[in-house]
Amino acid sequence: MRTISHNQLYSAVVDLVFQANFSLPAHVYQALSTMQATEQKPLAKETLSILIQNADIAAQKHIPLCQDCGSVIVFLEIGTGVTIDGNPESIIQNAVADAYKNHYLRPSIVKDPLFDRTNTGSNTPAFIHTEIVDGSSVTITVYLKGGGSENMSSLKMFTPTTDIEEIIEYIVTTVKQAGPNPCPPLFLGIGIGGTADVAMLNAKKAVLHKEPHPQEQYRKLEGEILQRCNKTGVGPLGFGGKNTVAMVRIKEAPTHIATLPVALNLNCHSLRYRSIAI
Repeated sequence: MRTISHNQLYSAVVDLVFQANFSLPAHVYQALSTMQATEQKPLAKETLSILIQNADIAAQKHIPLCQDCGSVIVFLEIGTGVTIDGNPESIIQNAVADAYKNHYLRPSIVKDPLFDRTNTGSNTPAFIHTEIVDGSSVTITVYLKGGGSENMSSLKMFTPTTDIEEIIEYIVTTVKQAGPNPCPPLFLGIGIGGTADVAMLNAKKAVLHKEPHPQEQYRKLEGEILQRCNKTGVGPLGFGGKNTVAMVRIKEAPTHIATLPVALNLNCHSLRYRSIAI
């Protein structure tokens, strides 16, 4: 049985928060570059160039990619062959608080949604999702979600008789109506199946998948949704053009015989996350 020390977990989370705030994952940066190269509308092309320049400056000068340093969402996978020296959730919360303080990152979390919207000052609590898995390692993923794109999240409870075209239309309409608000071009995560809460969580997880769906039917659906969304004409930051959505990823789950939940996680052009296994 492996033991992971308090310092190992703490240091890993601090480093992930740092990396996620200051540099885009390689495939996200590449997606922006590809869209810039293929965009034909001058204003949209210039907008994409500025987004790329912003990413370059952030990485070089250690300036946050966005002034909204996000809610911190942590996916924690703990192997059955591992013990952690201490309470992992407490360690993670302390690491997030220290990382935001020491790197001068904007705190954006308030104490209570209705009756005390006082900033906690530490960008905590982070929202932690823990899963027990096989193996002898711990995988940590830190995902930063800005408020503007989070406000565009959507969930619809379809009936099992719904055809796929209805689902596609719902997704495309949601993207079109969101317009510039979630700061496109978007990275779109879609959760299908499960229960309402499972679908929303899977939509968050889906957007972190680099590769298209391994199953052909879902992979084709991802491609169809991408194509249709990019015909809306919303374009980068809402200035028009053919690049409204950069990537579509789906994560499905078994569901009840009477339900068909579909959840959408619209992420802005700055898809900020980092993972490590320790």
